[in-house]
Amino acid sequence: MAEGGDIDIAAVAKEYSDMRPVVEQIEAYRVLLSDIAEAEAMLADPEMKELAEEELPELRRALPEAEAALQLSLLPKDAADGRPALIEIRPGTGGDEAALFAGDLLRMYHRYAEARGFKVEMLEESSTELGGIKEAVMRVSGQDVFARLKFESGVHRVQRVPETESGGRIHTSAATVAVLPEAEDVDIEIHPNDIRIDTMRASGSGGQHVNTTDSAVRITHIPSGIVVTSSEKSQHRNREIAMQVLKTRLFDAERQKVHDERSANRAEQVGSGDRSERIRTYNFPQGRMSDHRINLTLYKLDAIMQGDLDEIIDALIADHQSQLLAEMNG
Repeated sequence: MAEGGDIDIAAVAKEYSDMRPVVEQIEAYRVLLSDIAEAEAMLADPEMKELAEEELPELRRALPEAEAALQLSLLPKDAADGRPALIEIRPGTGGDEAALFAGDLLRMYHRYAEARGFKVEMLEESSTELGGIKEAVMRVSGQDVFARLKFESGVHRVQRVPETESGGRIHTSAATVAVLPEAEDVDIEIHPNDIRIDTMRASGSGGQHVNTTDSAVRITHIPSGIVVTSSEKSQHRNREIAMQVLKTRLFDAERQKVHDERSANRAEQVGSGDRSERIRTYNFPQGRMSDHRINLTLYKLDAIMQGDLDEIIDALIADHQSQLLAEMNG
């Protein structure tokens, strides 16, 4: 209920939207059971027996699939699945090559998001002289964005011959990806005394792009030590962006803490969100992508780097669901 006893229409609509797939699966399952019972009853009627014998095998074959679909609909939902996501990408080990690979990952996720009709907004992007990425933060919004992207968090490793390498030797470098569900105002309350806000000159890419005003904003959250910067042209917009990113990181830290407590006695799983875990290798000489969490290897690296990620993401979601089913039935 909203303030004053009024009904919160948005909350009711969301609850209805969340429950509708479950209700539909239950109804479909009931209809199938009813059809099977009717067909079995028809076996006793000489006139209807032949028709029943035709229908029954097909109806019975559909039963396991309907049961599985119903079980999936009853799995516990991550409350953040429907939220927009912040994708943070940073180079790991490997110097310039790691920064170039971070840029490749940024473009890969950008293409994937656009192909699915998601809205993309760059919140922060700082580049190296060679065209790589020092750090990038991208906001992605749309239907079930976090549900689709949350398993991308972790260390992404690349094996390829760098453009700067004259000897043709394969180098290994890495970049880290963190996918965070965007915080809402009700999730995190930040006390003014807990933050320090500094303004500074934004650094551009040289020449006319240098911003000559002190518009960049850096916010330090003193209790956690989290530091967030934003360096768009508008200082007001920078403050908005930095506060939203800070709230999202604090919200993510709270979610991580709850998850760690729940899974302390449980084996590591796909949805752990452990960003120090090496999750995937992109081997360019072999045109191969390997996801180490689910032992998936695909030989279509060019397409993957162009944003063709659905096969990987669907496999990760299916694996996560099978683990949840095993826990539910255990």
